[in-house]
Amino acid sequence: MIKKDERVAYMSKSKFKSGFVAIIGRPNVGKSTLMNHVIGQKIAIMSDKPQTTRNKIHGVYTTDEMQVVFLDTPGIHKRQSKLGDFMNTTALNTLGEVEAVLFLIDAAEGLGGGDRFIIEKLKSVSTPVILVLNKIDRVQPEELLPLIEEYSKLYNFAEIVPISAMQGNNVNTLLEQVGKYLPEGPQYYPEDQITDHPEQFVIAELVREKILHLTREEVPHSIAVMIEDMYVQDNGVVYVGAVIFVERDSQKGIIIGKQGAMLKEVGRLARMDIERLLGSKIFLELWVKVKKDWRNQERVLRDLGFHKDA
Repeated sequence: MIKKDERVAYMSKSKFKSGFVAIIGRPNVGKSTLMNHVIGQKIAIMSDKPQTTRNKIHGVYTTDEMQVVFLDTPGIHKRQSKLGDFMNTTALNTLGEVEAVLFLIDAAEGLGGGDRFIIEKLKSVSTPVILVLNKIDRVQPEELLPLIEEYSKLYNFAEIVPISAMQGNNVNTLLEQVGKYLPEGPQYYPEDQITDHPEQFVIAELVREKILHLTREEVPHSIAVMIEDMYVQDNGVVYVGAVIFVERDSQKGIIIGKQGAMLKEVGRLARMDIERLLGSKIFLELWVKVKKDWRNQERVLRDLGFHKDA
């Protein structure tokens, strides 16, 4: 992963703009949805369950005029485990690493305690902050102005842009505003590259997304996925071997399902997305293993890729 102070220029362009932009906000306000819409391909998982993003997801958006590296951060929330602590630290640490911050809020829910907490953190940084009112398709137009006034009393935002990340409404306007805060700089990534995460990371996230959609409430935050093997077979099919970690034997039974039905459905849905990502046929093999209380074991968290300096 290329860090901000280790960037390598792939090419230089006259008056070309580039930089890093963080997307922050409470859980489930649409950060991953916005990232995927801008990039034009799924690289961050989406779910109606909060706290689904655990790492900073870097998405690369490139035009003839600029390149923006978006950081989709975990939703900032009240921590309940060492994993929760990692997620909050990851989100807040991005604020000093970027050229601009997109502070996403749910226009349909309005101002909440989580938003106030984030705003207090924003007051300690000098980075320009753009207030993004998401999900405007779920509110009446006349409701937006009072909401904007309410947030503006708490913080002096550089810009305020209402959007619908799901429908794409006003997203181009948001990108234009982002461009105003980027300095002239090189193109860090090839124009056809959409993320700096390895394919294995994205594939693991796609598997986890299907589990989030298909399982009951007691399972989602107790799972992690690790790609153990990935290679191209002689017939051209890409083999992917993935392990799904859970905390309890009962959760293992839920994910496997009766006669393996749940695990088969997870594999079927994940395989469709992975084939679109890779552009080739894949053979996906899934196993489920129990790692008791893994979310509070620092060694296990490191093995699964959750590093505070990631």
